[in-house]
Amino acid sequence: MKRYGTTAIIAKRRPQHPLWWAGSSRKDVRNFPESVLHLLGRALQIVQHGDQPVGAKPLKGFDGAAVFEISADSRAGTYRLVYFVLPGVSAVVLHVFQMKSRSGRQTPLHHMRLIKERLKRAEQEHANEIKPKPQTDRQDRDLD
Repeated sequence: MKRYGTTAIIAKRRPQHPLWWAGSSRKDVRNFPESVLHLLGRALQIVQHGDQPVGAKPLKGFDGAAVFEISADSRAGTYRLVYFVLPGVSAVVLHVFQMKSRSGRQTPLHHMRLIKERLKRAEQEHANEIKPKPQTDRQDRDLD
């Protein structure tokens, strides 16, 4: 609660969803420049609160899956973070890398393969969070 004069403004805090890191992505992101870490950290904070950061774009080639990419520039180059959203549950950082492609903005094939592999593994590991919980009818239960 913050006080402005005699009036108090109460901001309702939304729950923060857990953030999971796939493979070596957490270790890899630690090698990024400080300015990039700050930008990506803020973007992930927004994702954890259930919103989409301004610079996030859907990653092409993942029809139906909520896979997004955040790009950050620095003097050392362009860095990318790819994450998968489990709506209302959590988010998984699938891959982070420095863009070194000379062929434009397209994500290199070896990175796409790794992202697809980690997405498949993340979907398997978090399958119980994705599936709706079965509802039981009270009339069908045994009451012995």
